[in-house]
Amino acid sequence: MKKARLIYNPSSGREIVRRRLPDILELMESAGYETSCHATKGPNDATQEASRAVARGYDAIIAAGGDGTIYEVVNGMAKHKARPSLGIIPTGTTNDLARALGIPKSVTRSCGIIKQGKKKKIDLGKINDRYFINIAGGGSLTNLTYEVPSRLKTMMGQLAYYVKGLEKLPSLHPIRVKLENRKEVLLDEEIMIFLIANSPSIGGFERLAPDANLSDGKLDVIVVKKAHIGDFIRLATQAMRGDHIKDPHVVYFQTDYLKATTSGNELVQINLDGELGGQLPCVIEALPGHIEMFVP
Repeated sequence: MKKARLIYNPSSGREIVRRRLPDILELMESAGYETSCHATKGPNDATQEASRAVARGYDAIIAAGGDGTIYEVVNGMAKHKARPSLGIIPTGTTNDLARALGIPKSVTRSCGIIKQGKKKKIDLGKINDRYFINIAGGGSLTNLTYEVPSRLKTMMGQLAYYVKGLEKLPSLHPIRVKLENRKEVLLDEEIMIFLIANSPSIGGFERLAPDANLSDGKLDVIVVKKAHIGDFIRLATQAMRGDHIKDPHVVYFQTDYLKATTSGNELVQINLDGELGGQLPCVIEALPGHIEMFVP
C-alpha cells in the first residue's frame, strides 16, 4: 500500500479537519493510501514536516488548511529533487488555489479527487529563496492577509479582508518600484501595488489575473500605478468582472523572469500566498511543472 502524510492546520475552517480526521483517514485508506497525520503547531511547522515527509519517501502529501498551509507545505517540498504528489483539502478563508483548480471545499469531495488519482504538473514561482504557488505581491494592500486577525477571519470569512481593506484605504501611498526582465526595464515609477500571479484567482477575485494559467510556464504581472482612493474603488468593481486590466491605471503582462527593486528608502515587504515572504529587492522566476498535484 502507498503511504501518504496528512499535514493539517488544526484551527483552520473552525477545526473541521480535527473533527473529521477519522473520516479523512478512512477515505484515504479507501483510496489506497496508508495515511499518518501531523497537526501544525506554529509558523513554518508545515514546511519542516513536508520536507521530512519528502525525505522519508512518502508517495503523497495532503495539505489540509488554507492557502497559507499550502504555501508552507509547498516550500517544504519544492527544494527537493524528487517530490511526492500533492493533494489539498481546502478549509481556509479564501482558498484561492483550490478555486483555480476546481477543488471543492467539501472534505469528502476533495478526498474523492485524491482517490480518483488524476494528476497535473503545476508551475511554481520562486522569489529569492522562497516559493509560491498562487500569488506574490508588494505594496500597502498586500499586508492585508497577515494583518487580519485569525479570530476575525473565522467569524467573518472572506468579508474580513474587505473590512480590513476599507480600513486601510485612506493610508495607502505609492512606492517607487523598478521592474525589469532579462532584456529591458519594463517599468520604473511610483505605483500602488504589484502582483505576480500564477492562477486567475486571487483574494477571492476569480478573474484578477484573467489570462493566468497554472501550467503555462509563465507568471502574470499586474501593476496598479499611482492612483487615488476613488480610482481604487472603481478598480475593485472592475476586478469583479475581470475588466480592470483595460483601465489606464493598470499594467498587465506575462513573463518567466522579473527583477523588482525600489529606489526609495521605504521598506517594501513581499507577500507570498498570504504570508510574509521577505522584502525588495527580489528576483522572481517561473518554475514550470515543478509540483504534481491531484486535480478533478
